[in-house]
Amino acid sequence: MGGARFIRGLKLAAPDAQITIVGNTADDITLFGLRVCPDLDTVMYTLGGGIHEEQGWGRADERFTVQEELAAYRAEPQWFTLGDRDFATHILRTQMLDAGYPLSQVTEALCARWWGGRADLRLLPMSDDRVETHVVIDDPETPGGRRAIHFQEWWVRRHAEPTARAIVPVGAEQAKPAPGVLEAIGAADVILLPPSNPVVSIGTILAVPGVRDAVIGADAPVVGLSPIVGSAPVRGMADKVLAAIGVETDAAAVALHYGRELLDGWLVDTVDADAVPVVEAAGIACRATKLTPLSDPAEAARMAREALELASTRRS
Repeated sequence: MGGARFIRGLKLAAPDAQITIVGNTADDITLFGLRVCPDLDTVMYTLGGGIHEEQGWGRADERFTVQEELAAYRAEPQWFTLGDRDFATHILRTQMLDAGYPLSQVTEALCARWWGGRADLRLLPMSDDRVETHVVIDDPETPGGRRAIHFQEWWVRRHAEPTARAIVPVGAEQAKPAPGVLEAIGAADVILLPPSNPVVSIGTILAVPGVRDAVIGADAPVVGLSPIVGSAPVRGMADKVLAAIGVETDAAAVALHYGRELLDGWLVDTVDADAVPVVEAAGIACRATKLTPLSDPAEAARMAREALELASTRRS
């Protein structure tokens, strides 16, 4: 959600830019026999004007007749809500995947409906291979034991209440970057990390072999925006997954987690101004600015301009 809204602001800040989005697919899940790609769809709907603005995910003007009928049949799972319009996307995606098309081609076809084939926007899944984030939690049925559950079950069904002991991107080590991902990184003028979850969003993209190395080896400056404001996540459960990997919920700590090898610049909120010298001591240029809610496109554009300005100083 944060990534999609940031990209919308970026397009306002740089209307003539060609923007390639590398989307996280490790949140993907199969429900009712359909492949659901929450992050890809949120980007697609947001930039295409079809997102439910108030909640930040799902379709605008949505109805839930199919979900209600499934509930009447007591079909599971009922903890993940899909609207009627949203179902159409997942049905078509699954049909194309079953026909042998890779996810990257399916995503391109779906975006053509929303973006009209415009050349200034391109959405690439991080990989055509199946990668799913699992969360390791304590197993109440086995004293001292642990078990892994799908990220969506932990986050949506259980509201991130079980303590996350580890985060495992299942399949990431065997995955390959989707066609165009490494090429886009290598050809970029600027690489931006939006204020998305550093562990289960950006972290899983960087876990695909070759992606992190491509970012590190790119000529383009790499600038990120902190997802932490005042020792709390801007939104979501970043604090809980950061704790699982031993990183403090702190703007400076997240920058150091990414590291000087990856990052050239880092934006923090003004309330975290004391993080600036800490981050700069690690060799990462850092500025404090107001990281206001990205739901306001004008504010998202302002933050994007700040990131681009910081990137320009690293290029000079």
